[in-house]
Amino acid sequence: MAQNPSFLQQKVIIQNKYGYKLAGILHESGTKEIVILCHGGQASKENFIMTNLAAALENAGISSFRFDFTGNGESEGSFEIGGYWREADDIHAVAQHFLKANRTVIAIVGHSKGANAAILYASKYHDVKTIVNLSGSHDLKVGLVSRHGKEFLERIRKEGFIELKAAPVIGGGGSGPLSLCCGWLSLGGLSNPCEGIVDR
Repeated sequence: MAQNPSFLQQKVIIQNKYGYKLAGILHESGTKEIVILCHGGQASKENFIMTNLAAALENAGISSFRFDFTGNGESEGSFEIGGYWREADDIHAVAQHFLKANRTVIAIVGHSKGANAAILYASKYHDVKTIVNLSGSHDLKVGLVSRHGKEFLERIRKEGFIELKAAPVIGGGGSGPLSLCCGWLSLGGLSNPCEGIVDR
């Protein structure tokens, strides 16, 4: 999708509460309202879904900000599978940055893992009225167990984390060791039963 040439694209660095710098691209239309775009797992702000969403918002005259979660793309820190609450805190840092700049976050759009983080953000902070879930997992615990097996779950409960090797990801994700933290276990049986038919 072609981007609107009248829009200004500017790199913005925002520090999160853990001291890491989050890298993002502001697509500025000149409006007070802004939409935050959150990428999926092992991806980045440069993923084609994020860039196409930003372009579509540009064409509609809406400002947006796409950024890399901690440990992804150009942002500092290390990537953790299951670090949903930390990613919700990253979204909070971004939202607070724009609030302090006298902007109004009108929506958070998350894809896949980014959708899960956006939903958790909304459940904790209650300050953004519109959350868009693009293919977020409906049961976080089941997804990790089905991908990695029950032995994996028991090992992470015992050791607190597991390091995995990651392949390079198309769309700007990283490669190298990944850490699966036990933070996702604190989600308990968190289930987000929104299948696109009924909002519950």
